[in-house]
Amino acid sequence: MHNKDEATAQQHVIIGLSGGVDSAVAAAMLLSEGYQVHGVILRTWRLQQPHHDPIARAQAIADSLQIPLMIHDVEAAFYDQIVSPFVESYSTGLTPNPCVFCNPMVKFSSLLQIADTMNIPWVATGHYARVTRDTQGTAHLWQGQAGDKDQSYFLYRLSQRQLQRVILPLGEATSKREVQDLARGMGIPTAETEESQDLCFVSGLHYTQLVEALLPHTPRPGPILDEEGRILGRHRGLHRYTIGQRKGLPITTAAKGPLYVLRHDTARNALVVGPRERLARQECQITDVSFIQGDPPDTCFSAMAKIRYRAPMIGVRVTVLSSDRLHVYFDQPQYAVAPGQSLVLYQDGEVLGGGIITRAET
Repeated sequence: MHNKDEATAQQHVIIGLSGGVDSAVAAAMLLSEGYQVHGVILRTWRLQQPHHDPIARAQAIADSLQIPLMIHDVEAAFYDQIVSPFVESYSTGLTPNPCVFCNPMVKFSSLLQIADTMNIPWVATGHYARVTRDTQGTAHLWQGQAGDKDQSYFLYRLSQRQLQRVILPLGEATSKREVQDLARGMGIPTAETEESQDLCFVSGLHYTQLVEALLPHTPRPGPILDEEGRILGRHRGLHRYTIGQRKGLPITTAAKGPLYVLRHDTARNALVVGPRERLARQECQITDVSFIQGDPPDTCFSAMAKIRYRAPMIGVRVTVLSSDRLHVYFDQPQYAVAPGQSLVLYQDGEVLGGGIITRAET
C-alpha cells in the first residue's frame, strides 16, 4: 500500500470509480483510513452502450459510501488517443494493448487534472499494484500481492510525476475473493457483479467487430501461406488472427500437424503459418521505451519480464540500444512474442519500465 506516514487523517483524495467492485472497495478503504474521498467516473467513448451502465453503478457506489461523484467527459481524447490507434494497429496486423496507454494518457492524467483544480494532493484507483515513496520522495511501482490479479503490467508507462501522487489501496490484497468478501461485508452494491473480461470500449463485442465498424475497408481476404510460400487457404482479414493462434484458421489444404500463426506478411496481405516450434523466439527488440525512474538501471542489465499480461515471468538480459530502443534476450525461448504487445521489466518485484515489441528473432 502507500506510505501511511505521508497520509494524515482528513486529507482529500480523488478516486477513479469504474462502477466495479475493485474501485468501490478501494474507496471504502480510503474512507476507513480517514480520507475525505471524492469519486470521479470518466465518461469514455464506447462502440455501443454496455448492458450495465457504469455511470449508474458508480453513482450507486458513491451513494452507498456517502461520497460525492463527478462525471468527467473524456470521450474525444479517449477516442483520439486510445481507440483510433488501437484500431489502426490491429488493422495492420499488430496486437496492441490499449490499457497501457490509457492509464498515463487519459485515466491518471484526467484524475490528476481534476485533483489540481480542486487543490487535492492524491489520486487513487482500484488497481492491484503497490506504490511506495522513498526518503527522497522518489516513487516506486511494485507488483501487487494478489498473484495472478497483479496489474502492475498495465501501469508501467506512468511517469514519476504521476506516481508520486498515486495511492493504490488494493496493493496488499491477496486475491480478488478477498476484495469481494470486503465488499459484501461493507454492503457495497457491486459485490456480486461479474468481472468484465472485455476492453471497456468494446462492450461485449469482439475486437474484430470494432475494427470492422470503424474501418469498413479492413476485412481484406488474402492467402494463408506456409513458410515455403505454398497456399494453404484464405484468411478473412489479418486483424482477425493473432501471433500464436491455432484455432479458427480457415486452412483447406491437409497438413502433417497443427499449424499456428507465425506472422503477418502485410506486404502480401498474407498470413504465414507453421508448426509450434517455429514460434520460438530467443530475443526481441522493444521501442517506445518508458522507465519509471526516467532512465534504465544500466546500459546492460538482467531483469525479469512479461511479454504480455497473462504470460509467466521470465528471465531476460537487456541491452540499451538507444534512448528509445532496447534489445531483450530471453533466458529461455518464448512462444507467441507478438509485435504490438508490451514487454514489461521487473527487478525483485519492482517495475522498471518497458516498451512495445517491434521485432522478435529466433
